[in-house]
Amino acid sequence: MSVALLATLALLPQDPQVAPRPDPAPVYRIEDVVVEGRRLDEAAELYVDQVVAPARGRGPARWDEGVCVGVPNFNTEVAQYIADRVTDLARELGLRGHEPPCNPSILIIGAADGADFARELIAQRPRLFIVGGAGMDRGRAGLDAFSSGERAVRWWHVSVPVDDQTGDIAVRLPGDYSLTYTSQNPRGSTEENFAPQTRRNYASRLREPWRDVMKRSFVIIDADLTAGVTLRQLADYVAFVALAQVDPEADLSRFDSVLNTFRNGATAEGLSAWDTAYLEGLYSLQPGYVGDNAQTSALSRSILAAYRAGAEPEPPVTDAP
Repeated sequence: MSVALLATLALLPQDPQVAPRPDPAPVYRIEDVVVEGRRLDEAAELYVDQVVAPARGRGPARWDEGVCVGVPNFNTEVAQYIADRVTDLARELGLRGHEPPCNPSILIIGAADGADFARELIAQRPRLFIVGGAGMDRGRAGLDAFSSGERAVRWWHVSVPVDDQTGDIAVRLPGDYSLTYTSQNPRGSTEENFAPQTRRNYASRLREPWRDVMKRSFVIIDADLTAGVTLRQLADYVAFVALAQVDPEADLSRFDSVLNTFRNGATAEGLSAWDTAYLEGLYSLQPGYVGDNAQTSALSRSILAAYRAGAEPEPPVTDAP
């Protein structure tokens, strides 16, 4: 199958008639008393632990300044709806939403066969997916998962560690070298091929002097697998996975979340309070936490702060037994 633009896809209905679904199991709703005796902070950590999926060895990345959204292979009305939703959400998170013409940093593509399309796109432009710098993606195993299996929506992110003070890239890219540090060898020649140098202005075992910045998001939608999903649900789902590094295997069946859209018993009509709090927490999080536990705890605290800042009154929470 060619990677050239596919034939225009049919307009997705916004309110399709769907067969009744069985009653879902009880889920955690952030607005309610926490189910099964869990405290709100414990539930937040559980949510984060399922969702967050940064590049190997790195912390959760986010877009730094602005995004440009491209949505090829869809009916014009559908493409505009999805692009507007992603851009509007980005602006709500404090980012700039660039208007066309611009070079898309978020590319949302419709396909008749998502896995086949992903494989061909990777074969033609492999460096778009595996750039070669440390801590920029989820590796070959992650890329194989991205380009295989049957999924209504699949996604791939490329991020980069940057100096928290200067914004300079903190890893060496293929073909690049750094002039930050030079030394004279005994023969008098200059050695220049050193990795970028980052200065630490503080001493901490829990923080590092870098932050992780999103550079590209690829989202592929398999149109044949979106039956029974409203356009609002699809656009919110895509917006979430385009703006955050989400684990494709995340099990949020016990949470009210748009990420359950393609699961039986899904109830969220769009971004839930959990989802909104997660994104707001991610984009307000002070970056640079070292280690998975520190990252999860910090992001969980940011989620709670983001939720409580907009909650009036704060929901009651029961003590764990």
